This record gives sequence, structure tokens and C-alpha cells, in this order.
Amino acid sequence: MTYHPKSDFMRVMMTRGFLADCTDYQALDEALAKGVVPGYIGFDATAKSLHVGSLIQIMMLRWLQKCGGKPIVLMGGGTTKVGDPSFRADERPLLTNAQIDDNIAGIKRAFSPYVTFGDGPTDAVMVNNAEWLDDLNYLGFLRDIGKHFSVNRMLSFESVKSRLDREQSLSFLEFNYMILQAYDFLELNRRYGCLVQMGGSDQWGNIVNGVDLTRRVVDHEVYGLTSHLLTTSDGKKMGKSQNGAVWLNADMYSSYEFWQYWRNTTDADVGRFLKLYTELPLEECDRLGALEGSAINDGKIVLANAVTTLLHGAEAAAAAEATAREVFEKGGVGDDLPTLRVMAAEMVEGLGIVQLFVRAGLAATGKDAKRLIQEGGARMNDEVVTDAGLRVGAGMLAEPLKLTAGKKRHALVVLD
Repeated sequence: MTYHPKSDFMRVMMTRGFLADCTDYQALDEALAKGVVPGYIGFDATAKSLHVGSLIQIMMLRWLQKCGGKPIVLMGGGTTKVGDPSFRADERPLLTNAQIDDNIAGIKRAFSPYVTFGDGPTDAVMVNNAEWLDDLNYLGFLRDIGKHFSVNRMLSFESVKSRLDREQSLSFLEFNYMILQAYDFLELNRRYGCLVQMGGSDQWGNIVNGVDLTRRVVDHEVYGLTSHLLTTSDGKKMGKSQNGAVWLNADMYSSYEFWQYWRNTTDADVGRFLKLYTELPLEECDRLGALEGSAINDGKIVLANAVTTLLHGAEAAAAAEATAREVFEKGGVGDDLPTLRVMAAEMVEGLGIVQLFVRAGLAATGKDAKRLIQEGGARMNDEVVTDAGLRVGAGMLAEPLKLTAGKKRHALVVLD
């Protein structure tokens, strides 16, 4: 597609690699060039924090605001009670209202570093769709909104079709999700003049439904824009590490671990990730991404510092880099390493080395820890661990004990 955008936002989306698809490139671009465009992305409250997989969406909201638009962060307090079936093999576990509220409180913390909230024309707002979904009149909703949806068309969407093709159950509750998401767009257009819904490319069907519904019910022209679903160059899904999700909240994933996640980026992804997750000029992203051999590590450090600074602040990024240098270059233990604290009462008979690796987050399971030891990838105070049956006693914790998995992942064990 050859299209030369007029608006700063569309130019950023296209040149930095965000844009996957749009319902009407030219019309949305013209609206963006004319004035303040409110745009939203929805986030369901399925956990107490978002993870790195959501960061591309958060960056889209950030760029919208930087380019003169108004970001709307929609928390799915209502839709979380249903669960998005998109490209899932099974139904999401249902959460209680208290769990959902608790999760929303945790998720809110991730947005303040990226967008500015307030009452101004381009200030971000955070909205909860429970406001309009919780008290819907079922019959009225079916009559006024349900009549605009074709079941035949809903069944044709890939997110639903793939589930049915595999003969996996799709509950009526989940089937309603796309109607509720479409209704969100209609409500946000009514309440905030929202003109564009953004999301990952797996949300395309749901977004198109919202565009169609808003046009049918209130005769307003609105738009949908999707980003690519990101995987790393080696095919792994963004947001996952060897030890599970890479959470954005520091109490669930430390700033040091977060920095390390980006420092460990595959060589081939450096340039692409710099464009998506930082605000460095495109030329600099290309230059750093094209470095070869050991020089590419300089690009990885720039990436880790820039992404960590955006989320956790410059001080946390600098501390993480300093700790990494101390650990990797000087063989020290570093002050900012992930730390496992064990109680003296636990140490009466000592703790197994396998258990310590799991509890320190360096192995997902005991089986993984044993395999790590067998393959020579486990070290204790920089000495290779060869005995999976080794027990660590209180006397070995007079000083912090450093555990290492592979070459790059470290943790401390200290006695409380």
C-alpha cells in the first residue's frame, strides 16, 4: 500500500512499524490532521498487571497523545466477566467482581508513565465499561443492539471459526463478547466522541463490528486501526520469558529483570523493537539495529535503558545497567538483583538447591532446575553445581548467595 499520510500519528504508525490494517486510512488520516481525535484501546482485567505483550498498545496510546489526539484507556470491568474468546483454545476462568476491581487497581499503575491523565482536550481518560454494561436491560439490549448482528457473519470471524474448526467448546457467554465490545465503541462515541478503536490484529473482527454498529445506530463514521501481533524473530510470543510473563508492575517483575528482558533481545529484533518501544529517531533505530557482532550489544543496552526509563524511570534504568555491569563484568553480586529471602526456621535441615532455583525464579519447575544442573548451566557463587541433591544450610548464607542460570540470569538468596 502506497499512502503518504498527512497526520503525525498515522505517519508514526506507518514508519515505525505499528500499522497492520485500517478500515479507512485516508478518512482517518484526514480526521487526525484536522483536529483532536479521541481514540481508545480496551484492556480486560484478567490479572493484577499488564505484561509486555500489551506494551505495543500502550505505546500507540502514547503516540496518539504526543501527536495531538486524546487517549481513552478502557478498562474491561464489564467484559472481563465474559472473557474474550479470540484465538483461545478454552474458556477463560470467570473472576469475581472483587477480583476484577483488584486487578483494575493494579493495571492502572502501568499507564501513568506513558500518558498524561487530566481534563484537558488531549488529556487521557480512564473509563470502565462496567459503567454501561453492568446494568444493561437484557431484552432491550437484544432488541436495540442484537438486531444489528448477523450470526452467520459472527461465525465467519477467524477468532471464532478457528475454535469451532477444532471442535472446541465456545460458550454462549463468550460468543456475546464481540457484541459487547462493539457496544463499547458505540458508547464511547456517544460519551466522548471517540473516533477510532485500536488493538492487535487479532481484534480486527471485533473492531469492525464496532465500526459497523456505530454507523448503524447513530450514523457516525468511526474507524478501526490494528497493530501487528508481535512475536520475536525466533517465534516466541512477546510478553513471555523463561519464567513466565514479563509484568509491567515492578512489584511483580523487578525493574532489573525488566531491563534484562530487553537486554537479552535477539540480535535480529533490536532495530524493530527500538522503533516500536522507544522514541529514538528512526535513523538511530536503523543504525543500532544494523550493528554486527558484539557491537549489537550496544544497541541492546540502548534499548533496555530506553524502555526501562519509560516505564520505571531513568534512575531505575541506570541502576539496572550498573548492576548488570557489576555482575557480568566484575563478577560481583550487585545490589539490584532479584532476591529470595528465606527464614531461619526453614534452614534447620537446609534447603535443596533445586528448590532454591525454583523459588528464586531461575527455573519454572523442579524438573527444569534438575535439567539445568545436569546440563551444567546452574552455578552457585560462580561455581558450577553438579549435584541436584545438594542442600544449602544456614551457614552458607552468612553472606548473600548468588545463584546463576545460564550466562545471564542471576538471583540472590539471603537469610532473613
